Amino acid sequence: MSSLRVPGDKSIAHRAIILAALARGRSRLRGVPDGLDVQSTQRAMEALGAALRSDGDGLVVEGCAGAFTAPRDAIDCGNSGTTMRLLTGLLATRPLTVKLTGDASLRARPMRRIAIPLAAFGAQITLTPEGKAPLTVRGNGAAPGVDVAVTIASAQVKAALLLAALGAHGRTRVGGALATRDHTERMLGIFGVKVEHDDAGRLVVEGPAVLHGAKVDVPGDISSAAFLFAAAAAVPGAAVVVDDVGLNPTRTAFLDVLRRFGADVDVQPGARAVEPLGRVAVRGAVLRGVTIEPREIPGLIDELPLVGVLGAFAHGTTTVLGADELRVKESDRIEAFADAARALGAEVETFADGFSVRGPTRWRSGDVITQHDHRIAMAFSVAAHAAGVRVQLDDPDCAAVSFPGFADALRAVR
Repeated sequence: MSSLRVPGDKSIAHRAIILAALARGRSRLRGVPDGLDVQSTQRAMEALGAALRSDGDGLVVEGCAGAFTAPRDAIDCGNSGTTMRLLTGLLATRPLTVKLTGDASLRARPMRRIAIPLAAFGAQITLTPEGKAPLTVRGNGAAPGVDVAVTIASAQVKAALLLAALGAHGRTRVGGALATRDHTERMLGIFGVKVEHDDAGRLVVEGPAVLHGAKVDVPGDISSAAFLFAAAAAVPGAAVVVDDVGLNPTRTAFLDVLRRFGADVDVQPGARAVEPLGRVAVRGAVLRGVTIEPREIPGLIDELPLVGVLGAFAHGTTTVLGADELRVKESDRIEAFADAARALGAEVETFADGFSVRGPTRWRSGDVITQHDHRIAMAFSVAAHAAGVRVQLDDPDCAAVSFPGFADALRAVR
């Protein structure tokens, strides 16, 4: 069987671009994806004064050594919550005033979750009365190191605080809900910043930190590959192999969920690296329903619409609990998933913090409203492919936010 590749991991790419722009000297980043979200981060760092250019299969970044300049106009973060939240953290301890905005979807997403903890550094972050963007960051260039806690299990909040710590004067300790993606901690080490753990399990950073240009290889995005894995898992005998996909242990929970559904999953780790990667093969089977507990949600947040789709193929009931964070993603993914699944014949019940699906579904063709959410669009493309029904998406192009070429890759799964 021929193998597929997926775009580079956008979570890692966002962080690599921001840190390369902050660093002293030149960085070379390979495997940076072409998705719209990552393009938003590239444009944002150029607006702050970094120089970025394509060079063969990579991106070359000439860093500012921390000497950013404030643009005259607002920085448009597009649809990328990662861009906006990480930039807010980066700017919180810089002597600049910068306005950040985005599209209608991004302007509807909650931003107090970063504004409140970043205030500990003395930053002034002005939001709308509803606590949303557009927002203005008035950074504190004399910020002290602080003790601060992450109160929401969010890798974006954690990353924002660590980026702020880089510009603070003294030691910053970040505690609280830290059991989320650890790409920022790993990436800081590549650029020469030591992140330690104290006896209380908090992350410790000494500032102001000096970052040095680095070479970064971005592995394939496992959250993108998950859609191909699900397309194979849903059809007994179907199979797919994806090479050079990221295997960071904070991101592989979906592979374990596929095994619980009953799919055959084989993982072959590659060479050791700061961000591990390897080959993953998935073969479909007759699926059985699963239950996703609240403690599992941080490691599955991007894949939960796929869990719902697979639940509609499985025998029995699939239940997701503790996922209220889905309601404040690019769309309200709980209701967006449920509405789309019901339109195609699935039996779905929603809760404040999740949903349940009773399968197997007798799929029918129909129209799906994506709410311009790339993960909803791709999840129901998977459903159509696996069920052999026609699904008309109102915005099929929104998949390009994270996975340009997704439709072609999906057709290769059989």
